[in-house]
Amino acid sequence: MSDAWLIVGLGNPGPKYETTRHNVGQMALDVLADRLGARFASHRTNSRVAEGFLRPGGPKLILAKSNGYMNTSGGPVSALAKYFDVPADRIVVLHDELDLPFDSVKLKQGGGHGGHNGLRDIAKALGTPEFLRVRIGIGRPPGQQDPADFVLRPFGTSERSELGVLLEDAADAAESLVSEGLTAAQQRFHGRAR
Repeated sequence: MSDAWLIVGLGNPGPKYETTRHNVGQMALDVLADRLGARFASHRTNSRVAEGFLRPGGPKLILAKSNGYMNTSGGPVSALAKYFDVPADRIVVLHDELDLPFDSVKLKQGGGHGGHNGLRDIAKALGTPEFLRVRIGIGRPPGQQDPADFVLRPFGTSERSELGVLLEDAADAAESLVSEGLTAAQQRFHGRAR
């Protein structure tokens, strides 16, 4: 399946977490699934998977959400990569990023995990950190708030009014990575003035 791409949205399972900052990767993946007209269904890899094509005759996209918690994302991502025969450089992970201001999207391939346990677990399970990342800015917690608590809280009122645009941007970034490649996608998204 040489033209297939695996696009993974990180988050935690269940209604308790679905509107939290830590689940913004899964929220963006839902936007992408809606665009493709794809529906998520249970998969043997302890994931929910939706499949579709970026455009008629274009590359196949395998959209996936782990059924487990963020910190154990590696097992399902590795199992999906093996099942669909997708190499690490065709895996795109959408995730929350504390080190970017809210309402910003940045793209990169490889690098460290920056304390993000979901990324750490994926790199360990794949045996490489060289997968692509759509980093969705959620900003830093105010004052002395613990980052671990901050990411598990829902977005604030003012953030929610802008969240839809941020999720559309993240979905656009994932599509751009697949259709244009990393460098062109970075040029498109990193130079944006908001």
